[in-house]
Amino acid sequence: MMRKSKESLKQKAAACLRQGISPQRLALTLALGFAIGCIPVMGVTTTLCVITALSLRLKFPVIQAANWSVMPLQVALIMPFMHLGQRLFGFSSSRAIELRTLLHASPADLISCIGGLAGHALLAWFVIAVPAVALMTATLTAVLRRVPAMNAAEAGN
Repeated sequence: MMRKSKESLKQKAAACLRQGISPQRLALTLALGFAIGCIPVMGVTTTLCVITALSLRLKFPVIQAANWSVMPLQVALIMPFMHLGQRLFGFSSSRAIELRTLLHASPADLISCIGGLAGHALLAWFVIAVPAVALMTATLTAVLRRVPAMNAAEAGN
């Protein structure tokens, strides 16, 4: 069963490569999917991938596959992005969130606190994501140019 799904995945990838996408365009699509997939806010990545794919005319299945492949990483990076955001934007450690404080906070204070942390985490993600996408695109382009099926696609561009 596992062997069949692995072969099916290889066949689908090869078919995608034969559709004429250049190594650089495929690398950009993958890099954006990986970066968007790591956004420290749950539940928004699929919609952002759709918007990105449509606006930049990228292959939706490719960007979505990259997005889904880093889903465990998204969960693991939420706290590091929150801490980085706190450090980047001078959020004092004395106001660090404690569970007992959140349990006794008013709904408005809770929303404000979580919203502020999410905002800091998003800004920290953005600071990391921009150079990461550039680096991933360059690296993946170099790797994909070594794939024989990509040479035919690049010759067509």
